[in-house]
Amino acid sequence: MDGVDVPDSLVRRAREGDDEAFNQLVRAYRKRILGTIARLIGRPEDVEDVAQEVFVRLYFSLEQLRSPGVFEPWLYRLTVNAAYDYLRRQKRRPETRMADLSEQQMLLADAAEGTRVSGERDRRARLRDFVQSLLAEVSEDDRILLTLKEIEGLSLKELQQIYGASENALKVRLFRARRRVLRAYRRAQALERKEVASR
Repeated sequence: MDGVDVPDSLVRRAREGDDEAFNQLVRAYRKRILGTIARLIGRPEDVEDVAQEVFVRLYFSLEQLRSPGVFEPWLYRLTVNAAYDYLRRQKRRPETRMADLSEQQMLLADAAEGTRVSGERDRRARLRDFVQSLLAEVSEDDRILLTLKEIEGLSLKELQQIYGASENALKVRLFRARRRVLRAYRRAQALERKEVASR
């Protein structure tokens, strides 16, 4: 993973209560945390709220960090935990949101105006949607683990620090998660072939 280059001294200062150092940490990691959350929760309209929760948790728990050298994996653990909490809350109260409706209305308005997305952008969007649909077919745990490893690019060592699991246990979990995504892919292909054949 390409980490953010933040000196340990900045982490130490923030841990000791220096608000300016904490603000610098937030600025340094904000974009990366937002991207990670967006990939984990799949609801763009809630990314900022979950990120805010991550940084609030960081502020109140930073003094518990033992070593500045493990700050980044520790921050990822906070991020993953906040994403899990968000996803659990969403399961308890399914609802149609105004943001969903307004996004659909915007898409309809764009179509009505005849705006076209370039072919390459459209292809990438379809591919991204397809990958997201495959990830939606596996468990929340599998989706988050695969997102951190395959999309965020975290190493096994970093995942060990986040999950508190051995490297071998993570390899097994990754293998099984990839296998479940592959099964979902094969099911999607079979369904597509069936639809094409019935035309």
